[in-house]
Amino acid sequence: MTSDLKVGATSTSQSTVVAIDDAPTTMEPSRGSFLDRAPRSATSTRDRWRQRYRRNLILTDLAALIWVVYGTQLAWFGTGNAAVAASRDSRITDLSYWVFSAVLVVAWMWALSFIDSRSDRVLGTGSQEYIRVIDSSFRLFGTIAIIAFLTQIDVARGYLLISLPVGILVLIFTRWLWRQWLVVQRSRGKYSANVLLVGSLPSVTQVAREFARNPNAGYRVVGACVPSGKVADTIPGTDIPVMGHVGDISRALQVTGADTVAVTSADELPADKVKQISWSLEAGRQHLVLAPSIIDIAGPRLHTRPVAGLPLIHVETPRFSRGQVFLKRTVDLVASIAGVIVLSPLLLFLAMAVRLSSEGPVFFRQKRVGFRGREFTMIKFRSMVVNAEDLLEQLAKQERDAGNEVLFKMKNDPRVTPIGRIMRKFSLDELPQLFNVIGGSMSLVGPRPPLPSEVALYADHVHRRFLAKPGITGLWQVSGRSSLSWEESVRLDLSYVENWTLVGDFVILGKTARAALAPGETAA
Repeated sequence: MTSDLKVGATSTSQSTVVAIDDAPTTMEPSRGSFLDRAPRSATSTRDRWRQRYRRNLILTDLAALIWVVYGTQLAWFGTGNAAVAASRDSRITDLSYWVFSAVLVVAWMWALSFIDSRSDRVLGTGSQEYIRVIDSSFRLFGTIAIIAFLTQIDVARGYLLISLPVGILVLIFTRWLWRQWLVVQRSRGKYSANVLLVGSLPSVTQVAREFARNPNAGYRVVGACVPSGKVADTIPGTDIPVMGHVGDISRALQVTGADTVAVTSADELPADKVKQISWSLEAGRQHLVLAPSIIDIAGPRLHTRPVAGLPLIHVETPRFSRGQVFLKRTVDLVASIAGVIVLSPLLLFLAMAVRLSSEGPVFFRQKRVGFRGREFTMIKFRSMVVNAEDLLEQLAKQERDAGNEVLFKMKNDPRVTPIGRIMRKFSLDELPQLFNVIGGSMSLVGPRPPLPSEVALYADHVHRRFLAKPGITGLWQVSGRSSLSWEESVRLDLSYVENWTLVGDFVILGKTARAALAPGETAA
């Protein structure tokens, strides 16, 4: 399996796509046809931006390492001419730290290049770029320690112990800044791979929607080839043109300027067609991606294993070990107790505000369905009028008439009190759920806690969300909240349950804090 998920540019002009409207019904080239007007220098333009971006990374990496290494040297030794000491039995003479620092910077730069930390495969999205930076740095310093031990060279431990972590942090920070710049460019339709999708119409449609859902990943679909496809057609629900059938891939690449072919399904392709596609691509400039129709599966659960020439993809089943459960519960307990202590003045103020602003209890208690389908009582600050439940059926009917059969949500709910609207805007009404976390019925991060009436309408596969405790926040909250459809909410919850990691929880908590500072509508 070829898995070179390369990043390309979208430097091909819009005219290359618009010209498709004037294309003949066949893809055969003719004098004066749109094939003659296809961009001849698109590939070289993409390579230029790749090279320019990689060169910028090299310059910032070099500047960061010089600043860190020599800054550490000056902080540790001052401006004197300190030297790396060699033992008396060693034939190696003493080496000035000014020279040693230069050697360390060069070696560090080489290590970053050797492990491909600036490769197109890892730039712009995911954690692999940062992992490679950390891995290469530790490998380098481990090698230095081994060499120093074998050659009996005494390198100042403090000098190394400061340079390594500070260097890693600064490198990751500069890479993160470049990534933010790249995300902005991709949001404008630039610096992304131009992708030609190949496969059955349903699989092509699914993959196209997933790429459109996450433009920051750097894949921009410019065309598709499907069995028995007609040039005048488009992918359903999109404006992506169908460039012909699966035999027209080479010509479609020319017309669209695509640099990546993504095979979404091979069931309807002729035997050995995928291999022929890979042979027809220009080495190093055009890339082949196999996009199996399995979504929301995290990288750690996917393993590629070639067996007898077959690229087998192993998908691990979700496992929830006792260690993972214990670790998540420990983090929940410590963080929620600390949160209650720190936020106690705010909790007291909100309780008084609710009590004095409207009639009724301070807290709103409601039955929700949690871990393994067991019901529990969820606590929130009351943000609605006292008879809110009595008005629910009428409002829910309006939502069902609007097409939402399961999840009740309303942007301008008339039941919300003025103080409740302020609390909801900043998600302050959910703070008492910290006591649910302490009690063990909820987690800080998890699927959305549903109502029993909602669960009664669930399809069988949706019950998998009960494999984890419901959370105060989760993927559903940081990915759109009330703007999400029912299907999207389910997909995000199941994705969280099946791909849980502690690091992922911290990322969601960070996004939740950021969303609270830039508030919007919350989910019901």
